[in-house]
Amino acid sequence: MENIDSKDSFIKFVQQYQNLVFSICLKLTGDYFAAEDLAQETFLAAYQHKSEFDGENEKAWLCRIASNKCIDYQRAAARRMVPTLEEELPKAHLIERNEPLRSILNQEVMEELRVCCHALSPPYDEIANLYFLEGKTAKEIAEQLGANVHTVQTQIYRAKEKLKKSYRKELLKE
Repeated sequence: MENIDSKDSFIKFVQQYQNLVFSICLKLTGDYFAAEDLAQETFLAAYQHKSEFDGENEKAWLCRIASNKCIDYQRAAARRMVPTLEEELPKAHLIERNEPLRSILNQEVMEELRVCCHALSPPYDEIANLYFLEGKTAKEIAEQLGANVHTVQTQIYRAKEKLKKSYRKELLKE
């Protein structure tokens, strides 16, 4: 890993892997907003523990940190839950049946995100689709669309804010 001691090199490091880390966190948690927080925690942990990195495959190292953060998040969420009488003694067959449920819930979350992305007005709909659903970086999007990277970054930021608002409205409707 290049030296991420300087502010600029750390910003480049984050920009290079932010979509990947967010995608991992979203897939493992199924919660868009938790995934945002966990992605930030991943980069913070990477920065704090950069001296422990052996220099081999920074992408795999960062993915491992992200997955560990998600596992910790899931464990903490499980500890916060208060079991009912039926849940006090978990049954193995019930635990196994929850995996397909988790998969379906993840698919539903991704479908909701897809619907929200497509509901945005241009150019944010296309930017959101490329960034959040396809996992492309701002640089890749800029190259694909023939746009300025800074313009794309601004559009990503605005699309993210619009998605937050539309997602909150959807929650209020339910």
